[in-house]
Amino acid sequence: MFERLGRFVVYKRWWVILAWVAAAVATGLFAPALGSVTTQDQADFLPNSYESIRATEITQGAFGQTDGATATIVITRADGAPLTDADQATAGRLAETISAAGIDKVSGAVTGPQAVSPNRLVQLVTVGLGDNPQDPALTAAIHDIRAASDPVLDGTGLERQVTGDIALFADNEDAFNNAFVIVGTATLVLIVALLLIIYRSPLAALLPIVTVGVVTVISTGLIATMAKVFGLSADPSIEIILTIVLYGVGTDYILFLLFRFRERLRAGDEPKPALVTSVHRVGEVIASAAGAIVIAFLALLLAVFGAFRSLGPALAIAVVVMGLAAVTLVPAVVSLLGTKVFWPSKSWRRTPKGTAFQRLGRFTGRRPAVVALLSGGLMVALAVGSLYMETDYDQNAQLPSGTESSEGFEALQSGFPAGALAPTQVVVQAEGGGRIDTAALPAFAERLKGVPGVGSIMPGPDGGPATVSQDGTVARVDLLLAGSPYSNESLALAGGELRDAAHAAAPAGTRAYVGGISSIFADVKHANDRDLRVIFPVAGLLIAVILALLLRSLVAPIYLIVAVVLGFFSTLGATVIAFQGIGDRPGLSFTLPIILYLFVVAIGTDYNILMIARLREEARLGHDPRTAADLAVEHAGPSVGAAGLILAGTFASMLLAGISFLMEMGFSVSVGILIAAFVMAMFLVPSVTALVGRRAWWPGHGDAAPAVPDAEPDLAYSGRPGD
Repeated sequence: MFERLGRFVVYKRWWVILAWVAAAVATGLFAPALGSVTTQDQADFLPNSYESIRATEITQGAFGQTDGATATIVITRADGAPLTDADQATAGRLAETISAAGIDKVSGAVTGPQAVSPNRLVQLVTVGLGDNPQDPALTAAIHDIRAASDPVLDGTGLERQVTGDIALFADNEDAFNNAFVIVGTATLVLIVALLLIIYRSPLAALLPIVTVGVVTVISTGLIATMAKVFGLSADPSIEIILTIVLYGVGTDYILFLLFRFRERLRAGDEPKPALVTSVHRVGEVIASAAGAIVIAFLALLLAVFGAFRSLGPALAIAVVVMGLAAVTLVPAVVSLLGTKVFWPSKSWRRTPKGTAFQRLGRFTGRRPAVVALLSGGLMVALAVGSLYMETDYDQNAQLPSGTESSEGFEALQSGFPAGALAPTQVVVQAEGGGRIDTAALPAFAERLKGVPGVGSIMPGPDGGPATVSQDGTVARVDLLLAGSPYSNESLALAGGELRDAAHAAAPAGTRAYVGGISSIFADVKHANDRDLRVIFPVAGLLIAVILALLLRSLVAPIYLIVAVVLGFFSTLGATVIAFQGIGDRPGLSFTLPIILYLFVVAIGTDYNILMIARLREEARLGHDPRTAADLAVEHAGPSVGAAGLILAGTFASMLLAGISFLMEMGFSVSVGILIAAFVMAMFLVPSVTALVGRRAWWPGHGDAAPAVPDAEPDLAYSGRPGD
């Protein structure tokens, strides 16, 4: 199959290239933009069976759109003294000024005695910003609010900081944009630089850039179209993750093909037959590797958390397109260039002697037990660290300090509980269409206030402890938690003891629900834990099936999957050691395990597949298991090492971002890729295969020579010159 495909793309190269260009142009002109289907609201990714989402729906129905965007102006005296009556009047004028300033997206600003802290050190002005927290124009509104506030407070002895989720996003938008620029630039620079070092050719270095550019246009258009058709939303991180996935797998596949093409040229093949042979040999590897990644990504469809569920099909589409490009567009372009793809270098004409990979191959073949013990032992030692992992859902703590919004949050806590930034809403709904007994609400509110971890109650519009809907069927109690609404303690409280207390103390004839950001993230945590328990085993089983089909074996897939799982936990353990141990962080971001799954498990499997396929190929040529391991490391090692270095270097650039989550992501994935490439694929898999011997290919005897010899003798070539 792949030999026929290789002949078609090599000898009909212009048709293939024009087809890809036409597809890219059509997609760019007619497909929707990927940014049109993204959302930052975590609540959008939870089904309405979760209590926090049900509470949000009830509140919206009873009180209108309550999940709209807001900003909070924190007012304090510059001298740290309590606010006077005149100061409170100034805060009132500030609210009136903001309301009348005609700032785009500002629906109004309110304050009053209920917004003054009990110790009179802080007064809050709440600014409404419409009903769409995802509106990109809101960041400009934050800057306009700050500009309009300053003239009112000049000469009054008062200070103000604008904070809240939108302000946090606005203040850190530049930091994230800069981080993404760093990642994108580093990706391009690293790919070009490393490929220049490997091939000493600008054309070979630019090939992944051009190919991934075409694939990105097509795949993002297909992803956005799919999202529109099926009504899906995606997390904004999809764009940066998609970029890295495409550059990662794309560079891997191009390296696999070019290394084999150069090997065939060194064996004496003419360029076009060499390229046909390369597609024939590597095509199955690329298809299997892409298939394993697609299955791993599609396993995310089993997730309850919508951000994971929408991420899977999107990345699967991108990998399918990239896999097709790797076996059609890339060989068509290389066929057009011929040996000029390596220009001006002449190194493709000669086989190097005494390389590091030849020495490593010989050592692995002679001492497989030692290599397996050292590589496996290192991974096990690192994996122990994963036992101490803690999960951190505090998104604010991961953002850079020193911004106005973060300083405003700190100032707010001098007068209010930290939870004032995002109150926890306890909603009471009458059952059977009845009305709520308002006389029972004060006792209900006091019971909630008595739950450990609850700081205070935010009074309603009439000064009472609850806000009642116009029809009297729904009431809402706004609680200010003592800790940060994003902290693990607040999540445990909102998703546990507070819910239990609210359910038990609900007035007769009513039912209580706990909502708000802490409750939402508590449900996100529950969904995340459930998804990890389901997705990992299913994906592992499906990847094992792919490996079994590729290798016609039941033995090799077992230790390959064990190696992948060990690679995941060793990466997680190394990250725990670096950030919770040395870095003294309270925990790792809750999305990190899925990120590692996407890049270390899924993409790292590429390297295993390339190496095990080469081991089988060498075994089919009659080499004994130890010699096969020797030759596999020599021939497949350079492409695995180069691909691993490029992808790891890309992620390592995130360490320069200055944002905790991106630094965690950069460190963990770069370490994971290095482990997958240089420990697992290059040493553990060949050494274990050498130790298992011919039993590795049972029961399909994948190491047996093909029954029908290849039509071209050169297809059977392997080994070193002179062997």
